[in-house]
Order: sequence, then C-alpha cells, then structure tokens
Amino acid sequence: MGECTLNILVTGGAGYIGSICAEVLLQRGHNVIVLDNLQEGHRAAVPAAAVFCLADLAEPTQIEKVFSSHKIDAVMHFAAEALVGKSMLVPSTFYAANVASGINLLDAMIRHGVDKIIFSSTAATYGEAKSMPITEEHAAMPINPYGKSKLTFEQILADYRAYTGLKYVVLRYFNVAGASAERGESRRDETHLIPKVLDAALGKISKMEIYGTDYPTPDGSCVRDYVHVLDIADSHIRVLEEIERLSGEVFNVATSSGYSNLEVFRTAERITGRSIAVELCARRPGDPATLVASSEKLKRALGWEGAHSSLEEIVQSAWNWRLRFPHGYRD
Repeated sequence: MGECTLNILVTGGAGYIGSICAEVLLQRGHNVIVLDNLQEGHRAAVPAAAVFCLADLAEPTQIEKVFSSHKIDAVMHFAAEALVGKSMLVPSTFYAANVASGINLLDAMIRHGVDKIIFSSTAATYGEAKSMPITEEHAAMPINPYGKSKLTFEQILADYRAYTGLKYVVLRYFNVAGASAERGESRRDETHLIPKVLDAALGKISKMEIYGTDYPTPDGSCVRDYVHVLDIADSHIRVLEEIERLSGEVFNVATSSGYSNLEVFRTAERITGRSIAVELCARRPGDPATLVASSEKLKRALGWEGAHSSLEEIVQSAWNWRLRFPHGYRD
C-alpha cells in the first residue's frame, strides 16, 4: 500500500488509543474519519484535522450514514467495552459492544466495498499464561467476558475473510501507557496503574494501592508488559501498509520484558520528584504474577520494535501530559 494517502475510519477515535492513533495517521499524511459515540471517549481528544462522526456502532443506520458520506479505504477498529472487572458483572454489555456492534461495522464495510480492517484486540484472549513470554502460538483460553468477547470477534473476522475476501490483521496488546504531547490517558473511571500513580503524585487521589507483594517475582509485586501508546499507533500503521501480505495474521504488540508494580511506583516518584503515598494490599483474585508477551513475530514480519517503550519514557510522557492538562479533557 506504500506511500499513498488513505482515508481511514478510526472507530473509538475519541478514546485514549484511538485518538493518538488518529493523530499519528494524520502526521503521516493520511486522512482520518473518527467514529465515536462519546460514551467513554472525549470530543476534545479528536484531532482537529480529523472528520468527526458522532455515531454508535450499535445503530446500523448511523454506521450507514458514515460510510455513505465518506470514501473509506480501511478501518482501524478500537471501539470497545474494555474494563475487565465490569465484564464480570455485566457480560451482556461486552458481547453487545464487542461482538454485535462489530458485526454491524463489518456488514457496512462489505456493503461499501471496504475490505481492510485492523482490529485492536487484547492479550486477555490468552487467559492464564502457561509459558513466558507469551507467543501467538499460546492457546487462547480467556478467563473473563472481556477477553472472550474479543476472541469471538477475532474468530468472526476469520469467517468474513473466508467468505468475503476481507483483509484483516489482529493486534493483541497488554498494558498501553504513556502519552503524545497533545493527548493522553483520561478515563472517567480510571483503573490503570500508571495514571493512578500520577493522580496520587498530583494529589488527586490520596494514595496508590499496590495489590500483592508476595508474588514469585524479583520484588514480590506483579510484573506487566507496558507498551508506549506511540509504539502501538506505529504498529497499526505499519501493519496497514502491509495488510495485503499479512492478512489473517495475529500479532502481539509487546516488549518481551516487564516492569513490576513497585518499579512503576519508584519510577513515578523519581520522575515527578514527589513522594507518593502507597498502600500495600493483599493480592486481588485473578491477578497473575507475571504477564509478558513476545514481540518476535511482529519484529520478523515488519522489523517493528518499541522505540518509546522504556518505563522512563512512558512515565515521563504521561507526567508531562498530566502537568499540561491536569484536568484531562474538559468535556
């Protein structure tokens, strides 16, 4: 697909990853149409140069309007319900948003002759890891409705490819973190470690909780694979450029190494120059000691490596954004 300018529909483009992906697409000379229902996303996160469509993938007539109004060459599909804990309480929401709404999107694509999609999936599809680092050959046995809904949609993509010739690539990632200069992580219900530790540094929350200090890890706290959001955006764009060759493939987007919760905490104290109150808590049920994925397959296919994914750069970029926008997106 080379250097030509493409019109790319970014679903969930008002969300954290989608908005930064839209930003990087525009920087690389593509045209972006953002589709978002603003249930979780922020209108202010959508880049000014993108076309914004307020629409819900649960409503086929709204999707139809977007596809009828714009020439679309490819889709990057980020729109999803993504809170694991919530998925255990209200699984129906996840199957509706992550499966049924995704089918509405695919059907609109087929009707309008759009045959390329990159799907934002998750390492939660693997479930309890049997070996580390996790490779794409690891059995997919998700343990929560969030992971199950994402895996179901991966399987649906394969079915559509078989009968419509759809070209798709699935990207599975763990903990996306960090910020661009203009955009960062600003959820209404924040559950992620790095934004929470920075909230504690800013005094927005009284303390940082770390769950579990007796895991079989170097410092006893959980170890996770963190990827800078700019590296995630880069992986999507590079995969899109090679989608003819890579169609049907599943790739981890990872660093093959991990950082512990306590390392994240200490790094945040060092970068912010602030003392952060921490409470060491008992383990949470269902939290594995270590989750680290292999990125070797993506490296072999595209030469991709995380250029920004050191813990220092991730935390520094997130902190810089917080200092510029202490209240996140004002909407």
